[in-house]
Amino acid sequence: MASRAIWKGQIRLSLVSIPVEIHSARNSGGRVSFRQIHQPSGKPVHYQKVVQGVGPVEGDDILKGYETDDGEYILLDPDEIDAIKLETKKTLELVQFVDAKEIAPIWFDRPYYVVPTDELAEDAYRVVRDALRQSGKAGLGQLTMRGKEYLCALRPCGDGLLLETLHYKEDIRDADPLFSSIEDEETDKELLEVATQLIDKKTAPFDASAFEDHYAAALKDLINRKMKSKKTPRARTKDDDGRPEAENVVDLMDALKKSLKEGKSSRSGATARSGAGSGGTRRKKAS
Repeated sequence: MASRAIWKGQIRLSLVSIPVEIHSARNSGGRVSFRQIHQPSGKPVHYQKVVQGVGPVEGDDILKGYETDDGEYILLDPDEIDAIKLETKKTLELVQFVDAKEIAPIWFDRPYYVVPTDELAEDAYRVVRDALRQSGKAGLGQLTMRGKEYLCALRPCGDGLLLETLHYKEDIRDADPLFSSIEDEETDKELLEVATQLIDKKTAPFDASAFEDHYAAALKDLINRKMKSKKTPRARTKDDDGRPEAENVVDLMDALKKSLKEGKSSRSGATARSGAGSGGTRRKKAS
């Protein structure tokens, strides 16, 4: 399936602007996923937005609320939030460069592939890629997507560029309260030497393909075995619109079907004497 861009805009480096698209680097379809099924009916379980004392509500009636210190909510319409003008909605400006190794792993959030939008943008794209590669630097900037402004790091990745969203400082918990109780004593030299030798023995170039998700493999094996067994419980359901059916809708449909059957029964005598009428009934049912 073709990848769909989740952000379109430009990378700006000083006076140079490069039109680009950003695509998720994560393969969400590579893992086993489940739907929750209501066992008695065999139908998928849905979730509704419910207000206490009101019941299910429509999405159009929902606003965003910011809770104040006195327990009140400041209500904001989605259009008011969308109207906030941020240059980072369409532009990722590289405002600083740091050594790529200087960014500790704890700061990284999600990876994205960055590609030029057309052939005209490729020349400038390659220049930025090669300059970052040669210097060993990562470019820092900010962009807005999916309703949030992200801090980002841009660095080379194979023939292209990789953008990684970073956590802001306030997103990361201080480690000192957790690590402060660990005594900082000198390590036994003999034990340290043995541990270092063991690390050296097991050192090899990183290759993600050498590791298998054993849990996912076991799940797939379980599913395959269950599919082959005739004793496995099964549920067959048609989920057309992705929304739960209200009880009154079910009752109304049942009543209409019963009314339709009664109407056909009362006309069955006249229909049997008229070939045209019989054909008309069949055509209507087929449609």
